[in-house]
Amino acid sequence: MKEKNYIYLHGFASSPASKKAQYLRDRFASVGINLNIPDLNQGDFSHLTLTRQLKQIESEFATVSKPIIGIGSSFGGLTAAWLAEQNLCVEQLILLAPAFNFLSEWFLKLGTETLNQWKDQGNLSVYHYAENRNLPLHYQFFEDLSQYSDQQLQREIPTLIIHGIEDEIIPIQASRNYAEQRPWVKLIELDSDHTLDNVLDEIWQEIQRVLKE
Repeated sequence: MKEKNYIYLHGFASSPASKKAQYLRDRFASVGINLNIPDLNQGDFSHLTLTRQLKQIESEFATVSKPIIGIGSSFGGLTAAWLAEQNLCVEQLILLAPAFNFLSEWFLKLGTETLNQWKDQGNLSVYHYAENRNLPLHYQFFEDLSQYSDQQLQREIPTLIIHGIEDEIIPIQASRNYAEQRPWVKLIELDSDHTLDNVLDEIWQEIQRVLKE
């Protein structure tokens, strides 16, 4: 069996120290596989963009000759999907509550007034779970993300999506719509919220099936 490179991309305002990241790192280690977990904050969350995340990952794995299995959570899932779209070395995806339709969902919650204030003031105060405090996020995040449409994600790559039916951040309908339009995508719906913390064992079982394929 050809060796592969496994990467895990954490979610928005999260870190490699998140519960899911550490759980999966340990599970992969238990079967002798190193799970690479880059820090997408890069010590500068305030200037985070999807483009920056993609460039970071592409740079870190530019010299890797082994095919990549991309695993991503929430915004990291969206990033993994774009990484696969733009890089043929990614041969399979496992997406956990991926942030499809993120722009519409998140900014619908923000409201027009807050969005306009963000644009005028340049920064938006966002709670960063890993830092356990509010941090400013530059408006460039919004402008950059506006360039990326989920409809452009059309590369036929084996994709497993696991999404909680009680997700309050990214409604499961986003993944249902995505999978319905792409026959190469398999969607598994679990009784959980956006964190998926109560179904980590089930997630690992599904990942193990992928590993054995």
